[in-house]
Amino acid sequence: MKTTRKIPAIILNGFLGSGKTTLFRSLLSQSKKKNISVCAIVNDMSELDVDGELIGNTDIVEENNNILESISSCVLSSEEGIKKLDDAIRKLVLNQNPELIIIETSGSCHPMPLIEYFKKQTEVMLTGVFVLVDSLMLSHDYNYGETLIPNLQRNMAEGIRSTINLLVEQIMFCSHLILTKSDRIEENKLPLIASHIQDINPFASTHSVLFGKLSIDSLFELEEYDYYKVAQLVEELKPVLESEKHRNKPYDLETRVIKDDRPFHPQRLWDVCHQYLDKRIYRSKGFFWLASRDKHSLLWNQAAGGISLEIIGSWRSGIIEDENHNLSDEEVKLLKEMLAQESGRFGDRHCELTVIGDKTQVDRFTNALKSCFLTDEEISLWIDGIEFEDPWPKNIVKMVN
Repeated sequence: MKTTRKIPAIILNGFLGSGKTTLFRSLLSQSKKKNISVCAIVNDMSELDVDGELIGNTDIVEENNNILESISSCVLSSEEGIKKLDDAIRKLVLNQNPELIIIETSGSCHPMPLIEYFKKQTEVMLTGVFVLVDSLMLSHDYNYGETLIPNLQRNMAEGIRSTINLLVEQIMFCSHLILTKSDRIEENKLPLIASHIQDINPFASTHSVLFGKLSIDSLFELEEYDYYKVAQLVEELKPVLESEKHRNKPYDLETRVIKDDRPFHPQRLWDVCHQYLDKRIYRSKGFFWLASRDKHSLLWNQAAGGISLEIIGSWRSGIIEDENHNLSDEEVKLLKEMLAQESGRFGDRHCELTVIGDKTQVDRFTNALKSCFLTDEEISLWIDGIEFEDPWPKNIVKMVN
């Protein structure tokens, strides 16, 4: 590495769907506006690397994609992940001159191996372990956090390591705890969640952050992470985590990938989500299209029982098919040449989704989602102009950086 000064590094950790990517995108957007040199590392346990694509679509990364390193198909807390992290940091510091490095982990990442890694570094200084916790999930699944410790104690008594262990241990190691989605619970319940969280980690500062609105300037006010506070915790967990370091999908989590060029039937997709989705499907995300909305590329974003759809762009095929596209002949020619390279039946339109859940449930939900694609008969009807019932909200927000 070419620099002798210690570069501050921030870890964005937290369970699946807690809002890490939203916060990350916000911080990157702020860094562009304030001309702050930031390097980004994003980790996704899925081969699709949806989070990497979303971070890559921010203005600052599109202008300089050399500031982003994406690590997919493993979790950073695994032995393979730590090696990839080290390679990524060395590459970024060698080729860039960052004032800050921000690392977004996958939701199944345990913070301890990362903290142990940074403790040994001489060029990069860990200044914050930010753990994001979904307030809505805590309220629904853990009675506003009250049952987290009893559940953990039961697991310990039975010799079980599940996502409960991961969630609690993420909180134990954090320096700053970020409560997200607090606008979706009763206002007077937030202090209750904070009190239960503080019982788990009284050293962490607790903040409620909506829509990723955390000032990037505050990150430069942080001191180095206090390794001494977690020294005993490290010693207690080290033998336990030693058995997990070779596992890229720990805690009985399984990942499934759906790839198809067909659109979803909007009503069938709505019905499946209401019938098959439960808290054991921790996360599903990706890009897709609906037969009833064939002009727009949509982002599918599900965490626990909540689903949001966002417009992330327009399909090139949809632009060409629009009689009022207002494009020049040269632009139309260029788009057609690009579409000629596509292998799908519907131009560049396609669906790519990742499903992450408990190994006992992930196939059930994944297969149900696959049943929502249009059949050949329905495709013929769609081509003939038949409109399908669409119960999804009509007003879908367009994603902005």
